[in-house]
Amino acid sequence: MLEDVIKDLRSANEKAIEALRRDLSKVRTGRAHAGMLDSIRVDYYGVPTPLSQMATVSVPEPRLITVKPWEQSQTKAVEKAIREGELGLNPQTDGVLIRIPIPALTEDRRKEMVKLTKRSGEDCKVAIRKNRRDANEMIDAFDKDGKVSGDDAERTKKKVEDMIAEATKQVDTIIASKEKEILEV
Repeated sequence: MLEDVIKDLRSANEKAIEALRRDLSKVRTGRAHAGMLDSIRVDYYGVPTPLSQMATVSVPEPRLITVKPWEQSQTKAVEKAIREGELGLNPQTDGVLIRIPIPALTEDRRKEMVKLTKRSGEDCKVAIRKNRRDANEMIDAFDKDGKVSGDDAERTKKKVEDMIAEATKQVDTIIASKEKEILEV
């Protein structure tokens, strides 16, 4: 039973950290990469569809992304979705090809991106602390019901604390490396 609690905690922490990595992959660092457009959803015949499922996204140079919709009739919808996305990008249509220049980040914008990164890290830490609370509540319930001894419950709680400290340290490392990447000119 206690092993299951530890296994569930480990799984939940891994999911939280993976979600953090996914969120941080969308944060701009001044260089173009195709993953920047992963959050864009295009209204494709009434269905919000991920851009990557209806267009070819490529990065021909470090400050330019090109998008070529598979259906030429969807070019306007794709352009509109990119423009209205929360990325602050201004696409330019050139026939069927959409060019998205990636402007260099200003110092203020870099600081804003660092704040966004830290906020994502803090959200991840909140999720990890919630996982700790859930694990401790399960351990307490097992202890209260007499399913495990008090000593086993305390040892497991110590293991939970160690796992939480390790996950928090991992989050801090991820955030620090992303900050360094953002602030790099």
